[in-house]
Amino acid sequence: MTLDLSCAELLTTTRSVRKRLDFTRPVERSVVEDCLRQAFQAPNGSNQQTWNWVLVDDPEKRRQVADIYRGGLADHLANPNRPGARNAPPADDAAAAAIGRMSASVMYLIEHMQDAPVLLVPTTAGRLEGSSVFHQASVWGSILPAVWNLMLSLRLHGLGSAWTTLSLYREQEMAELLGIPFADNTQAGLFPIAYTIGTDFRLADRSRSEAAIRWNHW
Repeated sequence: MTLDLSCAELLTTTRSVRKRLDFTRPVERSVVEDCLRQAFQAPNGSNQQTWNWVLVDDPEKRRQVADIYRGGLADHLANPNRPGARNAPPADDAAAAAIGRMSASVMYLIEHMQDAPVLLVPTTAGRLEGSSVFHQASVWGSILPAVWNLMLSLRLHGLGSAWTTLSLYREQEMAELLGIPFADNTQAGLFPIAYTIGTDFRLADRSRSEAAIRWNHW
């Protein structure tokens, strides 16, 4: 069964889902594979489809994947140059509250990653170390649209996910666990997949982005 959503509603209410992932409800492989087939229709460089999609539903392997993810968090917190490490404090109470809610949501998922019925590690061919900006943009531009297609399709099927990247601190360890040929593939992240608790998701506040619209000149 799919949700009856308009195109505009689908595009504006597909959220990163963490606390509202239903860890008690099994997810059928056939449903995830149907969503992936819609993801495959995304545009990609020269139609080469140089991606792979490693899905994990074995409970013990999910636990191991989650442990790698949590290890990535430790690496991240130990990195003094991590994004946001030197951010200024929130400007007001509302901003501080929003940051608090986001942090609580992230920590909830960190604690429960192994409980998601399906975990996904998408990969794209080749390595990006030392690559030009042109090459990096070409590679990411061939996997990111497909991942977003997947998240849209999951939403239509009553499922949700969140794009997480902490596991990339330990990308080689993840590759060894899942048998991904590390020298020839780059991982795009780690995605928990589960049915959502309720299907009503709201528009997010993107008012700050209005000031980022520029025509002809920065």
